[in-house]
This record gives sequence, structure tokens and C-alpha cells, in this order.
Amino acid sequence: MIKVLLVDDHGLVRAGLKRVLEEEADMHVIGEACSGQEAVQEFNTKCPDVVVMDISMPDMDGLEAAKKLLSLHHDARILVLTMHPEEHYAVRTLKAGCLGYVTKGVSTRQLRDAVRAVAGGRRYLSDEAKDTVMVQLLADRPNSTPIDRLSDRELEIICLLARGLKLKEVAIELGLSVRTVETYQMRARRKLGLRNKAQITRFAYENKLIQGYD
Repeated sequence: MIKVLLVDDHGLVRAGLKRVLEEEADMHVIGEACSGQEAVQEFNTKCPDVVVMDISMPDMDGLEAAKKLLSLHHDARILVLTMHPEEHYAVRTLKAGCLGYVTKGVSTRQLRDAVRAVAGGRRYLSDEAKDTVMVQLLADRPNSTPIDRLSDRELEIICLLARGLKLKEVAIELGLSVRTVETYQMRARRKLGLRNKAQITRFAYENKLIQGYD
């Protein structure tokens, strides 16, 4: 039996994931958490075989939580399940020590396959991320692009702003204050040499952080 800890700040998402996983005879959801900090506490209590972790969460985001978990439990097996399809997130996820990365658009079959793979200590990537991610990981060039200078939270906020969200909307999405989001945005712009939101959007498209720039 694969014991799973679900970590997502949306209760309906957790409920849906629990239903999908527990339809399988070899999977059982033994705990849930709505933030990264709570995930660390639940892991210490429940000792799951696999943690299914979202990236975008308040308090402590998924990548921070994964790093914290792995610093405390080197054998923790973490599968990141996120709305972000971009390979930059997948690369950071795997370099942080997580075993799997899939987007929320995957089929139920793929999700179950991912959980089984990670439970068995194997890597699992969404098909759309696999080729690009492996090329970047094999190249292993630290700080080779401006994006590598961004923190995980700065990258997340830049992507959300480039998708058209306002500062207040980003703050609500991430469970942060507007001032905190503005601070992250200013730091990211300074690191990237960008002056305004229009430049953020162009940079995001040109660097494949989001899709479809014309």
C-alpha cells in the first residue's frame, strides 16, 4: 500500500486527488496539508511514502517545503503536481531533490503512474517537460541564464504577472500581502534589468516562461 500525503491550498483539489488515488487498491491518502509549513509537520507525524505537492501555496511554497523536507528526511519522495507547465519549474524541482513533476492537466492514469514511480524511487516527468528538462539537467550549467538568478518565489510572481494578473490578484493567489508581492517583483525586475510590466511580459514570453507571444 502506497501511503500518500496531499499538499495543496485548495480543499476541492485535494478532495479530487484523494478520490482519484483511492480508486486504486494500492494507494491510500493518509494525510492532507494546505501549506508548505503544514506539509512538513504532517510528514513528521504521518511518514508517507509519497508527498504530492503543489508549488503555489501561502506561508511556504512547494519548492521551499520540498527543500525543507529533504533537509530533514533525505529519503522523502516528493511528486510536484502543479499548474505551471514551464520547464524552468521542472528543472528547479528536480535539482531540489524531488523525484517527479507533473502538471494538473495530466490524465488520471498518468497521475497514478507518477505516484507509483516516485514511490518506487524512480523519476517521473510530464511528457511535455521531459525532453527539455533532461537537456537542461544534463548540461548542468548553474546561473547560465538570467532566470537562474531568480528565487523560486520571484520566478513564480514574474510568471503570474506576465499572465496578466495584477499585484493584488497575485497576492490573493499566493496568500501574500500586496506589499510582499511588490517587493518580490521589484527584486526580480532589478535582477533581470526590467523596468515595467510590459517588459516583464515580453521577457517571460521570450524565455518560454509562458506561451504564445506574437
